[in-house]
Amino acid sequence: MPTPCLPVPFPKRQLREVGWSKATELAKVARRDGAEFDCATWVHKAKELPKEDFKRAVECHLTGKETEPWEIIYFKLYKSQLPVVERALETAALMLGSDKSRGYSLEMICADFRAGAALETRGSEQSLREPDSQQKFICRFGAGRFVRKKAK
Repeated sequence: MPTPCLPVPFPKRQLREVGWSKATELAKVARRDGAEFDCATWVHKAKELPKEDFKRAVECHLTGKETEPWEIIYFKLYKSQLPVVERALETAALMLGSDKSRGYSLEMICADFRAGAALETRGSEQSLREPDSQQKFICRFGAGRFVRKKAK
């Protein structure tokens, strides 16, 4: 049976070793597990795992669901581009189900775009790699799919 350490304050020395952000995650587990909290195991995990991995382990323990690592990305859009991007995300969300995140919608738009590009370039990869080739292809995005045209 795990040794509960909930009633005893967390020792300052161990708190310094794991850091404040990991200690707050430990508190979440301790609060939920109560007397069943396995202090030694969780403190060991806190010491060994990087902060984000430990947060994911706590989240998984509390919710029972695996979470995927994530990252916030930033890029510049011109005001004229914003309505197009917003409509594309809204359309994708409607097609995928409105409970999906905007990140998931963007991922599906990109996957669809890449699938279209792969279909168009399959078989012509050799031509695209050799600039001296007689067959040169220009790909342009139009009407919701890739169109391949021979260059004159």
